[in-house]
Amino acid sequence: MYAFACYITWGLFPVFWKMFTELSALTVLAHRIVWAFVFLFCWIMIVGNKSFFAYLQQPRTLATLALASFVVCFNWGTYIYAVESNRIIEAGLGYYINPLVNVLFGYLFLKERLTPMQKAAVASAAAGVAYLAVSYGEIPWISLVLSFSFGFYGLVKKKLKLEAMPSLAAETLTMVPLAAIFLTYNIIGKDEALFASPKLAMLLVAGGIVTAIPLFWFGKASQSVSLSTLGFIQYLTPTLQVLVGVLIYGELFDLDYLVCFAFVWLGLALYTIGIIRRKSLSTSLIQ
Repeated sequence: MYAFACYITWGLFPVFWKMFTELSALTVLAHRIVWAFVFLFCWIMIVGNKSFFAYLQQPRTLATLALASFVVCFNWGTYIYAVESNRIIEAGLGYYINPLVNVLFGYLFLKERLTPMQKAAVASAAAGVAYLAVSYGEIPWISLVLSFSFGFYGLVKKKLKLEAMPSLAAETLTMVPLAAIFLTYNIIGKDEALFASPKLAMLLVAGGIVTAIPLFWFGKASQSVSLSTLGFIQYLTPTLQVLVGVLIYGELFDLDYLVCFAFVWLGLALYTIGIIRRKSLSTSLIQ
């Protein structure tokens, strides 16, 4: 349920972030970091959880959380830019690729062996990305940044095995100083106001809440659900994003995108069949 909740919420995110097109992606990102931490810290104070302060006193843990925070904030900023620049479909492609990136990371970092089906799945997705790069004359960098950054974030969270909300608060805190410096610079330089209007102010504060809660759900899910299962449920996010991009915002889903997506969908089908076969084999061995 945690996994379903976070992936459905992320799938509908373009509708929320589209409300900030009058602000730069970096400004929205900075607000997102600050208000996410404020919400998380208030939650920790209310429930009296002491793990947050314990994590801050563990240099190695804090350093790893800082790395995770940097990666996920890079992911956030890229996604906000994609939504504001009408490239929601490209962002959706990135999250279709992400489960196969998880497979690749499992091979590179966790010493997991790739089955022939997994190799074919990764190769098919790579072929789709290569086709889109050749047909458009540029690499779909938004898709690649989103897929690889979130894959790495999931890997780090999987290996840490910390409490979801306190660890999320600690990792967000590591990026708050940079976000605060950026916002202060903008105010002093009069490039952008802290809040352009009361409505925008409420939305920016709400951005912290809608950022923190799905990440909390993801953290809970990653602790008890395998990466392969998370990857399977994750198909919800890009499916909803592509539908939002096409049906609500009228983005063009042309033949080149269709061919690229077909290769990626083929890879995901092979990947899913491999999961089902392994589960069936495991079940038969137990019985």
